[in-house]
Amino acid sequence: MSPIRTRTRELDQACADAVELARSAAADLAGASQVGPHVGAESDGDRLVTHLFTCLDRAYTGWRWAVTVARASRSKVVTVDECVLLPGPDSLLAPDWVPWSERVRPGDLGVGDLMPALTDDDRLVPVAALEGDDGVLDWDDSVGWEAGGEVAAAVGLLDGARPDTEENGAATGRARVLSAIGRDATAIRWYTGDHGPGTPLAHAAPGHCSTCGFLVQLGGPLGRVFGACANEYAPDDGRVVSLDHGCGAHSEAVNPAPGQGGPAPVVDELGYDLVDTAGVSMADTEFEPLFQGDGPDRSAAPGNGAVLASGPAGGDEAGLDEPGPLDDSGSPDNAGSPDGASGF
Repeated sequence: MSPIRTRTRELDQACADAVELARSAAADLAGASQVGPHVGAESDGDRLVTHLFTCLDRAYTGWRWAVTVARASRSKVVTVDECVLLPGPDSLLAPDWVPWSERVRPGDLGVGDLMPALTDDDRLVPVAALEGDDGVLDWDDSVGWEAGGEVAAAVGLLDGARPDTEENGAATGRARVLSAIGRDATAIRWYTGDHGPGTPLAHAAPGHCSTCGFLVQLGGPLGRVFGACANEYAPDDGRVVSLDHGCGAHSEAVNPAPGQGGPAPVVDELGYDLVDTAGVSMADTEFEPLFQGDGPDRSAAPGNGAVLASGPAGGDEAGLDEPGPLDDSGSPDNAGSPDGASGF
């Protein structure tokens, strides 16, 4: 068999030439100032052609006027079939419409807003279904929830009672209660959220919530895995947390023992550094001698810095004199002085 071939529609020549007829139809509908140049023509069938014109309205950038013209068989008269405004490949379009029930997200409900549950909401089940309908999973019939009982029993949180029930029978005061589907979806949402064991806050906690004195036990199957936090200083106060969650406000948390301090820093109180300060330069600074007394031991000791020398008896002034070269004993060599005095 030969492959199927798609026949390409050819433009009807008479309809393709009716550009001005199509333009006048668009101008009559939108006004001549809103119809731009001709951008092309498309064949929609036998003797049926759609002419496209640019829309000049700034509110419809990228849109095009589409004017469809046609002619009857064996007739040369072309007439206008329809004229509409259609989006082009570069036009700005609104997103696809989504029903409001699918647009609502957690936290969108505000004060005064109403969001009634659907009659066929699979998260809820009529009370009568819990009384013996074999087609509905009961509270404690799920095999997966048995594992949660081991965690609760280990910390003494099982009491065997069901909330909102009388003698474990019909629920009181409610027409519908949480179904097994709604319960499991809630447990997964809570456990994998910010109040479960996988958060950085829980990893850094000193202990699990199951061992915290501020944990309030929940009833029913959810109580096997979750509880409510009652610590006003905890970040999860008033929220449902998993038993293996945790935070730094654990009731049994203790402060770490203070470590031994490091060695005291060594402060050099003898040496000093000469630095330039604002307005004072080291080159222009005059230094005074270390010792101001006349004692022979201080002035003659080698290596004690500048020496304060005194002038001859009856002299008018006293000044500083540099010591002469040192001899072998380390004392200044004053042999060149007739009386053994230095610098005079």
